[in-house]
Amino acid sequence: MSPIERTSEDDRAGTAGRERSAPSVIGVLGAGTMGAGIAQLAARAGARTLLHDPIAEALERGLDRARDGLAKEAAKGRLTEDAARAAAELLEPVDDMTALAPCELVIEAAPERLDLKHELYRQLSEIVGEDCVLATNTSSMLVTAIAAAASHPERVVGMHFFNPAPVMRLLEVVAGEQSSQEALELAHAAGEAMGKSVIRAHDGPGFLVNRCNRPFGLEALRLLGERTADIETIDRICRLEGGFRMGPFELMDLVGVDTGFEVAKSFFEQSFGEPRWRPSPITARYVAAGLYGRKSGRGFYDYGGDGSSANRSGNGQHRAEDPAPLELSGPDHGEGVVVISGVGVLADELRATARHAGYEVRVTSAPSGDVLPALIIDCDTAGASREERLAAAAGGGRLGAQPTHGARLLLCANGSLGELDPGGSAVGFHVLPPFETAGLVELTRSESSSPGAAARAERFFGALGKHVAWVGDAPGLVLGRIVCQVINESAFALGEGVGSARDIDTGMVLGLSHPRGPLEWADVIGLEHVLAVLESLCAEYGEERYRPAPALRRLAQAGRMGRAGGAGFFDYPS
Repeated sequence: MSPIERTSEDDRAGTAGRERSAPSVIGVLGAGTMGAGIAQLAARAGARTLLHDPIAEALERGLDRARDGLAKEAAKGRLTEDAARAAAELLEPVDDMTALAPCELVIEAAPERLDLKHELYRQLSEIVGEDCVLATNTSSMLVTAIAAAASHPERVVGMHFFNPAPVMRLLEVVAGEQSSQEALELAHAAGEAMGKSVIRAHDGPGFLVNRCNRPFGLEALRLLGERTADIETIDRICRLEGGFRMGPFELMDLVGVDTGFEVAKSFFEQSFGEPRWRPSPITARYVAAGLYGRKSGRGFYDYGGDGSSANRSGNGQHRAEDPAPLELSGPDHGEGVVVISGVGVLADELRATARHAGYEVRVTSAPSGDVLPALIIDCDTAGASREERLAAAAGGGRLGAQPTHGARLLLCANGSLGELDPGGSAVGFHVLPPFETAGLVELTRSESSSPGAAARAERFFGALGKHVAWVGDAPGLVLGRIVCQVINESAFALGEGVGSARDIDTGMVLGLSHPRGPLEWADVIGLEHVLAVLESLCAEYGEERYRPAPALRRLAQAGRMGRAGGAGFFDYPS
């Protein structure tokens, strides 16, 4: 493991001997969707569960929802009928908050209003015993701010369940500034008794998972605003190339565009203007127009008024199904020789796949034999500095010796195609390792790009079993920008001590269904590739939102460049 992660793990190990057992009496304050789901979990864990809501009708609905949930679990075979019946008997509605007095843990799931939560915590402080832990299920407010109203803020923690609570496997236990270790341990034990994978986070905007995922939507909105690609293309790239279940615009429609916009504003305000978290004017326009997503029948997609089908808003056409994976087909006649230069994970994977598909792969453009290469692919992730490229462009030339044969294809990692080949005939591409699992490769071209190079690039990647998508020019193109920013945000959170590397990755996979943890993905890609994209974006845009996290730079400076070298954010056996 990395030195940063080792510190977090050692801290946790030092408290292992003082862990508390799961509470036997749990109160749930608020009987809405989340409160009912949490009550279902508490009863299923064997705790006497007291469910309270000041609105009688809401309390009755919440109790029915929790009992129905247990019955559904039994019907699906997740619980035996006897276990479901026993859990249902542990659910007790209470119409007066004073009935929560015997609780060892009270989980608050009230609406996200600080004044309301403050009043609840003031009342709870007078009702429950001194050893009772008070936990908030907030996802957008600071635990520390909520705890300020409690008579003993050290017994207030965050227990952030993911929706739907009975189904999602993750729980974030969040430490406020004054949360005691004993309170955190009890919340952790309660979560594990409920069958959750529990991760620890320190207080801050979005805690761990929602914070690290911020760029998934924000960078997609930036790409849309720059017309790098349209909504459907961005989503399709994330699904086919990245392996995400949903693209960012599909996800924003599901969560609610208005909800996401409020969260974005909250992040920006709580951080006092962090550039990485600046809300998008696109979502502001959608909210102003009432385009909230699935719940309103239309957002980035049109759902036909009932949320049952996803169509593109603006053209009314059903979103096309993703194409089936392609098979390796081998080179076309006369195009069986390629040059693939560069070092790094992607260059190695590309060479191996091309050879497996039947290509003769060379590592230099120098002729060897009678057959000249049809395609020269530069996979360099370091290359010349930006200043050298700009100086070459100002002089009317291009960097490096230019091959006299073969179409050129340049990896857009350490620069956009425009900066890597100003005025040249090359085509740009980008794809993130592991190449084997990527179903799509992104291509870009300039006004001077050779049509022949474009056609050869399409045929080459098609022969390797990959679909292609043409997008606008930028370092990292589409998925590279999104994923490298997610990695960067995760590295910021790691370096600031918000959570450990393992907890970040676990949270993103279990809480948001990411195809892999961002820090593990960074190790697979290679930190030099990630830094190349981030540094190029920072240089070309001149914006701090793309500045690499210090933790990411420190690992690279220490030579921890990822899985291929045996160490990155994590250690790997040799």
